[in-house]
Amino acid sequence: MSLVRKFLTVGGGTLGSRIFGFGREMLMAAALGTGPMADAFYAAFRFPNLFRRLFAEGAFNAAFVPLFAKEIEGGGKEAAKRFSEEVFGVLFTVLLVITIVMELAMPLIVRTIIAPGFEAGSDKYEVTVTLAIIMFPYLMCMSLTAMLSGMLNSLHHYFAAAVAPIFFNIAMIAALGYGLWAGADPVSVAFYLSWAVLVAGLLQMAVLYVGVRHAGMSIGFRRPRMTPNVKRLLVLALPAAVTGGVTQINQIIGQMIASTKEGAISALQYADRLYQLPLGVVGIAVGVVLLPELSRSLRAGHLKEASNIQNRSLEFSLFLTLPAAAALWVLSDEIIRVVYEHGAFNPETTTVVAGILAIYGLGLPGFVMIKALNPGYFAREDTKTPMRFTMISVAVNCALAVSLFPFFAERGIATAEVVSGWLTTTLLFVTLVRRGHFDMDRAFAFRLVRLVIAAGVMAGALDYVSTYASPYITPQSPLLQQVGAVFALIAVAMVVYFGTAFAIGGASLGMLRRNLKRKPGAPPVAADQSPQD
Repeated sequence: MSLVRKFLTVGGGTLGSRIFGFGREMLMAAALGTGPMADAFYAAFRFPNLFRRLFAEGAFNAAFVPLFAKEIEGGGKEAAKRFSEEVFGVLFTVLLVITIVMELAMPLIVRTIIAPGFEAGSDKYEVTVTLAIIMFPYLMCMSLTAMLSGMLNSLHHYFAAAVAPIFFNIAMIAALGYGLWAGADPVSVAFYLSWAVLVAGLLQMAVLYVGVRHAGMSIGFRRPRMTPNVKRLLVLALPAAVTGGVTQINQIIGQMIASTKEGAISALQYADRLYQLPLGVVGIAVGVVLLPELSRSLRAGHLKEASNIQNRSLEFSLFLTLPAAAALWVLSDEIIRVVYEHGAFNPETTTVVAGILAIYGLGLPGFVMIKALNPGYFAREDTKTPMRFTMISVAVNCALAVSLFPFFAERGIATAEVVSGWLTTTLLFVTLVRRGHFDMDRAFAFRLVRLVIAAGVMAGALDYVSTYASPYITPQSPLLQQVGAVFALIAVAMVVYFGTAFAIGGASLGMLRRNLKRKPGAPPVAADQSPQD
């Protein structure tokens, strides 16, 4: 299967999950708006989600996948199975201890980390503590799920891991649907959602376990032991955990600051959900596929192929991300109005969330490039360098968020996240180039300039056309009319962008055809190939 086809497989599964996620957020906006229970739920959920990104996705995508791939190549599936069981025993034990400690300390954690702006003893504070206690075991489910996902990705089975998050959104939609149907009050809806999170974690773990069994692997429980393989995993995973969770770390910092203003946490979350669509579909797909592909090429000594994989991955990422960033910047108001402005979500809230979304749009290419650049370090078992850059990014985010929040409120927090994201991207890219681990080929440089021009042309055209569509996207307009107008704008944007990109050489049918048709084991498209063809 070609690199692009693998991207499309993972991206397609992620897109399905994000579509269900939109449905979930629309119901959430209608049921809770940006009221106190929305703030309470999002604040409580952010904490286990932070640990999920730190201990699960970041650590295992960075450390487990290269080591698991090495075991497969060195000793076959039996050696990989033994390694997996060793890791599973240690991981399960550590997660169980963390969960017990966190559950007992949750009141203190909410008061000092999750939402220091919530008044201790208030109903909002008490509900947040209870919701966090219910949801924290989700961390165990998702960390084990991440391990199973890493196994599947190393075995080149990408689809099951990509579609598993759909079950999370289905569980959440079911809880929200029941709450709205039953006319439940906001507190009850928040509790329904919390239990749905836990159920969703169990469902995702079950789906991935079935996928691993289908791929010809099985896992048994071994007594936790610090074997050489497990020690090596921990050495790689601890820095990678911090690196992989940089976005969540920055968001938890933003949440701590935003908790001092009513509705700020949920406003940031609603905007975050929308920009996560292109980030998830493109960024996660590239990150998931690129790490095992790059690890395999480097381990086999195919340095030219590894360089080409990195170039094509960045090229593909920006080909899809640049127009998405431009569209989020230009159409933020229209998108928020159509998706969220129903029920408890009013026009004033639309203005606030749209401003945040526009800022996030400016950071989107940077966030996606982080996903594509990190594997260049992780595949070489270097997790410390990205961690150092992450710590610099977090420090900058902290300083900017504290400085900007008094003047720009939620927009200040979003700006801080975007600036720190682009700083991380720059540090990762420059260091890879200086070490000789990334050589930007002529084809990529040629196309990049033209893709930026195409995105700029699209943004200008979209801004012009949106003035004609605005009468059809008002709060008084029927919902179907609003949706139709937004889709018409998106269609215009796609025609202008892709038409311009192909016309000026930012992309070519030959390039896409070669990458889509390349078979396993076939040589990749040459890095020095003419960018015009």
